[in-house]
Amino acid sequence: MDRNDENYIYYIVGQNLKRLRKSKNLTIVKFARLCNYSAGFIMNIESPNYHQTFSLGTVYRFALVLNVDIKEFFAENDAKEKATV
Repeated sequence: MDRNDENYIYYIVGQNLKRLRKSKNLTIVKFARLCNYSAGFIMNIESPNYHQTFSLGTVYRFALVLNVDIKEFFAENDAKEKATV
């Protein structure tokens, strides 16, 4: 995915969500319950092949549930490398 594509940020957040969720040993189902979202919604966000939009409020809730700084979701480190695929 091209960095100039407006959907790129959704990809970055999705990949970072997946990484952060797994680092806390949370399944998609458990994490979805903690956030009061459906597992399908979380799966769509984390999928590199599906474009799921969401609000900043949603990212804020993710940060609260995972107990991480919200800026962790916008880091391009690992996610950027995978985006060129």
